Amino acid sequence: MNNSFDIYKEFAKEMFTDDDDEYERYRLHLFNKLQGEGSSSTPRRTIYRDREVGHERLVKDYFAENPVYTPETFRRRFRMGRHVFLCIVDALSNFDPYFQQRVDALGRKGLSPLQKCTAAMRMLAYGVSADAVDDYVRIGESTAIECLKKFVTDVILVFENEYLRKPNSNDVRRLLEIGEARGFPDMMGSIDCMHWQWKNCPKVWKGMFMSGHKGVPTLLLEAVASSDLWIWHAFFGVAGSNNDINVLDRSPLFDEVLEGRAPEISYILNGNNYNLGYYLADGIYPEWATFVKTIPRPQGEKRKLFSKYQEGQRKDVERAFGVLQSRFAIVRGPARFWDKGDLARIMRACIILHNMIVEDERDTYATPFGPLPSYDDTTNGIPQPNLGEEPFIPYENYIERTIQIRDRQKYRQLQTDLVEHIWQRFGDSTHVNPIMHPCELFFAEIRRL
Repeated sequence: MNNSFDIYKEFAKEMFTDDDDEYERYRLHLFNKLQGEGSSSTPRRTIYRDREVGHERLVKDYFAENPVYTPETFRRRFRMGRHVFLCIVDALSNFDPYFQQRVDALGRKGLSPLQKCTAAMRMLAYGVSADAVDDYVRIGESTAIECLKKFVTDVILVFENEYLRKPNSNDVRRLLEIGEARGFPDMMGSIDCMHWQWKNCPKVWKGMFMSGHKGVPTLLLEAVASSDLWIWHAFFGVAGSNNDINVLDRSPLFDEVLEGRAPEISYILNGNNYNLGYYLADGIYPEWATFVKTIPRPQGEKRKLFSKYQEGQRKDVERAFGVLQSRFAIVRGPARFWDKGDLARIMRACIILHNMIVEDERDTYATPFGPLPSYDDTTNGIPQPNLGEEPFIPYENYIERTIQIRDRQKYRQLQTDLVEHIWQRFGDSTHVNPIMHPCELFFAEIRRL
């Protein structure tokens, strides 16, 4: 009987490729028939959604030659330009047959790639439930959830190597140039953590993910961002009651440095030599040689000026978090999925899409420090993988680099040298304040010239 049911089930999948309601009704009918219940069972009610009309309306509204809605409206509702969205749809259609439009045994077309990707993007962008996209996209609730899971998984597989990569030599050089222009030589960006509330966290796990200052189960995201809001590092979903400090013991942020595979950095600041890049951080982070924190209750003009600049530049990662949550409301509200793996894939996919939008719109950013750089290190648009074997790292070298990173004396020396450097470069009271509004920055620079 089981073999017969498997055969009928595969036949039903072929007949009803994309309509979950029809497939479930047919499957239940076959199961009851094989169980001997016959016609006494009540079949599920079928909803005829007319998905073909839904596809035609979607094309007419947004993707036709003369669409109903303007590109600005598309950008607001899809969070990205139409050409970027179509590039994603095309890439996923070529990568995964699930996003290709198929025809069932009755000759009826299934859901189109535009319908599936639009349903997933609406759920990511607006943070709505799966049922909320049914009336416009014409897609069932369970199918919409399946589309979302497939979408985020394929986005990671297709685009992660390019849009969530670790900085290579060229990236590091560009980041250091930006840091130098902003008054912080060899700064790699700013680091901070963000909590995502987990509403449907299983009860047996709530103690593992409970956040002290939030009072509810949360998942922690550690990220590093640059001034153009590009997120270079993302570490998410580790179990335990974590905060900005103890998550560093599990984060892979310094793995390449500890293993000796990081790009070489060497610079002289106030007569002292340094060979490690650093990140701007808030006061909760430890006093390591790779972090530069502000000075609490600064005394003297030099320290006050340094604190003002450090606190102003450190906001880059907080701005990145704010933009990420504004673009994708699903990571702003409480998470409603039960599986931690699904939440991790959603977060990583949102960060990848965020970086794709940053790359597309970087030229529109206003900055007083000159044009922002491009991070295109691919060949013909295809990321080049590192096929070489990782070198063996002796344990003694690993311990030595760990001590070097956590050197508190080096941290204090670096902070003192940066105080002097900031004062020598920006100590003139007529210089532009970097915390001012971009329009004020522009006119202040004009007045200074």
